[in-house]
Amino acid sequence: MLIFAHRGASGIEPENTLRAIRTALDANVDGIEIDIHQVEDKLVVIHDRWLHRTTSGNGQIKHYSFEQLRALDAGKGEVIPTLDEVLELTANKCLVNIELKGINDIQVLFNCLDNAKATHGFEHQQLLISSYNHRLLHLIKQQRSELTIGALTSCYPLEYAKFAEKLDAYSVHLDVDFISEHFVSDAHQRGLKVFVYTVDELDDIKALKAMGVDGIFSNFPTRTKAHIAHLIDNGAS
Repeated sequence: MLIFAHRGASGIEPENTLRAIRTALDANVDGIEIDIHQVEDKLVVIHDRWLHRTTSGNGQIKHYSFEQLRALDAGKGEVIPTLDEVLELTANKCLVNIELKGINDIQVLFNCLDNAKATHGFEHQQLLISSYNHRLLHLIKQQRSELTIGALTSCYPLEYAKFAEKLDAYSVHLDVDFISEHFVSDAHQRGLKVFVYTVDELDDIKALKAMGVDGIFSNFPTRTKAHIAHLIDNGAS
């Protein structure tokens, strides 16, 4: 079962910062999940539209210029990173799941990914693009079929994972509150990987592993890896 550091090692470091990502890399995670918004022609790594929860700023991202955003404190003196900075840091070290939050122009995303490949040696196979915006995922797949996409949902769909199959997704990402053996089985029959968010409790980890879930997103990746190692040592399936 793969371990993705949710917004980096966000349980112990400021989320979606280079500091949190370095900590996750030190934990030898399988993947790191980040969130991006577009500001002008730049892609910044931050989860919320509003700034007050994770930075020293107030108001919405859309009311700030890129330079103003970069002047904010994102926790422990960290700045809001750019997607390019994250891709440079993680190149060929682990999978990177980019969740699209506020994107106005997907060409800006394509340009960033192509630049990372040319400049940092970042391979597209290392990348997973996910979103709750399934129309956006469909558009990305139409224009750049080589990119790998993951379809997010926070509900329990009537036809299980069919929506992700229709998108030609690689994976389906489901809220831990809605996962079931039936969903996992259906997704696997459709050739989809099943990744579950956000998972930090030992009992949840044990149950998901028994279901055959392919990966989980955790705020505490080091602790979660220790839990899984303990389950394996004790013969859990």
